[in-house]
Amino acid sequence: SHDALKAVNYQEDSHTGEYKLRHHIDLKTGMYRGKQILEPKGDF
Repeated sequence: SHDALKAVNYQEDSHTGEYKLRHHIDLKTGMYRGKQILEPKGDF
């Protein structure tokens, strides 16, 4: 059925230990795949 809910794929960040969505920039640290993409939003 098209109404079925899908599980969200969370992945533990190896640097901070927090969970985040896969293939997304971590807005708290500004990191994506080990590279600094954005300025960090706060302390982690």
